[in-house]
Amino acid sequence: MAAPILLVLAGGQGSRFGGLKQLHPVGPQGETLLDYALFDARRAGFARVVFVIGAAFADTFRDRVASRHAGVMPVDCVVQRLDDLPAGFQAPAARSKPWGTLHAVWSARAVLDAPFAVVNADDFYGRDAYRRMAEFLSGLTRTDAPVQRCAMVAYALARTLSGSGGVNRGICAVEDGRLRGVVEHTGIVALPQGAGCEGQGPDGQRRMLPEDAVASMNLWGFEPAVLPAMAQFLQAFLVAGGPAPTAECYLPAFVNQAIAQQRLVCEVLPTDAAWFGLTYLEDVPACESALRALVELRDYPNALAAAAAGTGPNCAAK
Repeated sequence: MAAPILLVLAGGQGSRFGGLKQLHPVGPQGETLLDYALFDARRAGFARVVFVIGAAFADTFRDRVASRHAGVMPVDCVVQRLDDLPAGFQAPAARSKPWGTLHAVWSARAVLDAPFAVVNADDFYGRDAYRRMAEFLSGLTRTDAPVQRCAMVAYALARTLSGSGGVNRGICAVEDGRLRGVVEHTGIVALPQGAGCEGQGPDGQRRMLPEDAVASMNLWGFEPAVLPAMAQFLQAFLVAGGPAPTAECYLPAFVNQAIAQQRLVCEVLPTDAAWFGLTYLEDVPACESALRALVELRDYPNALAAAAAGTGPNCAAK
């Protein structure tokens, strides 16, 4: 099996943040969270990176991000386009919002020819998370079995919250090391004095959540053989109401259905790695402080962005 690919979802507009989070400097020498993600991915054994980006800022992303990494590892950029849909479907004229994370992954189908991990561009997952996922993906063997294998890196909920406001997290049911389902909760906040967490479930009711609840941070690993099933799920989404102007097709929803249909087995890979990210602009100081601490511990070099410099990416829109 070929060395794994890192698929980075970098198409977000950063509406809550107030700008492109994937380009915001947070490291001691102006590094972005993407710089750290690719550094961790390379040393974990990932051989190639694919960025899924938005059309509105594609040229800026190629110039400011992709070009700096292409000298270190092969780089592809794929533009997530509204009109890139399965045969027989068209984007409605009123549609301006991207189709969601499942569609973002499917958009990169032409270059996903090896096992791949999916990550968000605005999250810091930690070295151990990439190591565990790379080990899982490298251990896969090519198969045409009706049940595909995938994996998800899991974090304790309390380690994934923001001090700047509520966050959305997928709360996971896990049995014998395997995922049974993910339920999205919104507006999750930590309660005072270690009383746990509180968030709103899909029924609109707020409820208590334990601090050690298993949270998905959208770090998934798949075989390329799963792509046809993703296409089928996207088609069903479009038939059922996807043309609505703001409807999105989410990756966890696909995983939930595939598990229920016994088409997918998802292994849960727990990690104690430090997670942090950029949801709000107010999160920037905490990210900066966390990265300075990791540099002082010599987990990362002080001039990470300079070490990743390079030219000549293969960033044609696909």
